[in-house]
Amino acid sequence: MNVRHLVPSVSPRLLSIGSLILAAGLQQPASAVDLSNFKVLIEPQYIAALGDPGATSGNGAQSWGVWSQDPGPRGCKLDRYPELKAAGGVAPAQWKFDAADWWLEEHGLIMEKPAFPLPPGKYLVTGDRKVTTVLTIHPKDKDGNQRWELADGASLYDVTHLGCRSARYTPATGNNSCSPANVPQTARFPVTPGAAMPVVNGCNKQDYAVLIVVGLPATH
Repeated sequence: MNVRHLVPSVSPRLLSIGSLILAAGLQQPASAVDLSNFKVLIEPQYIAALGDPGATSGNGAQSWGVWSQDPGPRGCKLDRYPELKAAGGVAPAQWKFDAADWWLEEHGLIMEKPAFPLPPGKYLVTGDRKVTTVLTIHPKDKDGNQRWELADGASLYDVTHLGCRSARYTPATGNNSCSPANVPQTARFPVTPGAAMPVVNGCNKQDYAVLIVVGLPATH
């Protein structure tokens, strides 16, 4: 999960949010979204989202997470899993592997978990294709549910980065039933953009859409 080409080599401090988007080859929202209300992120963040790809809003954002930095370069290759295990699950990047809840990305790298839940607020998001727009995450209601909505009539699919594949694996039976060692040798990496991540014996799998966060509300 490495889309660092989104950040141009010119210092972001010298760019407005609009010029950053144009420099990254993204399309500025067609509506009256005021981009001046957002600050450029020097390094993009990444949201792990669940929902109907065609939906423009929905419930369940309390189950969404966020990586504050690109987890791909911080990941561990599958063939290095024995070393990761021998190190007590501590990766070279100093995140901790959880055998009962682990994540895999499109290149076959074991990666750290996102932080849950995604805090309420506004996020300038893109799928690095044609649409860049504002995602609003509402606070939890009395039942603990969080609503989400996208501006400009954009769908979740529109702001999903198809090349970034992400799946969460948890034990299907006992605590030791689900292991990166069980990823089939026939699994092909990188996973085709938009395709499902591999099924792993002994695991329940949940595929997540990945949204790239290129801006956050500016503080005044």
